[in-house]
Amino acid sequence: MSKPFREQTVLITGASRGIGAAVAERFATVGMNVVIHYLQSHEAANEIARRCSVLGSKVMTITADVRSSEQLLRMREKLEAKGYVPDILVNNAGVSHYGMLADLSENEWDRIFEINLKGSFLMTQLFMEAMVRQKYGRIVNISSIWGMTGASCEVAYSAAKGGLNAFTKALAKELAPSGVTVNAVAPGPVDTEMMSSFSQEEKNAIMQEIPVGRFAHPAEIASLVYYLSLPESGYITGQIVNASGGWVT
Repeated sequence: MSKPFREQTVLITGASRGIGAAVAERFATVGMNVVIHYLQSHEAANEIARRCSVLGSKVMTITADVRSSEQLLRMREKLEAKGYVPDILVNNAGVSHYGMLADLSENEWDRIFEINLKGSFLMTQLFMEAMVRQKYGRIVNISSIWGMTGASCEVAYSAAKGGLNAFTKALAKELAPSGVTVNAVAPGPVDTEMMSSFSQEEKNAIMQEIPVGRFAHPAEIASLVYYLSLPESGYITGQIVNASGGWVT
């Protein structure tokens, strides 16, 4: 390992809210360097940065479109100039879509794949080189149980997350000799804005199907991401970790 865990840097994409924000705050509790990536939610990102600072972490916020290799290259240059080279990368930025495949436009299909899958590819390719050089790194992709089982009316999202799962498994084998682990966390429904398109009645119906009887809290997913990022988790790689309250077993 290149440096003590508390002195490492973690970069979380889409960290202005939801799971990403919870992940940032979880790492901040140990005083790590935390990079909060966002696209447009400037005020929300600054609020998460403030919370992380209160917890004792050194924080940097940065904006870029994960679909643009040019913007991401500029982002990396800014991070390197500040000494924030990620030892841990959490690919969390994502979008969902609910609706029949017959009604899905080609542009929306492309958008879902570009953010959920291409974005993770571009981010990983950009930052894994430094991890390989230092013979240590952690990459955690935020997937979904729909990438494992598929979901009616969420075909594009399921397909993109399924691709992310295959990406995770293959890259884990490629990077394992270099001391870099690659895993994915696949949550079931999480109590975030991503569930806002569902009515309370629909949410209640989903909860009745989940053995635990509720949605996950973002902090619970963040704890799993944190565990997979620890130095002592170095023998866990290529795994899609299901966190669905017993819904998918």
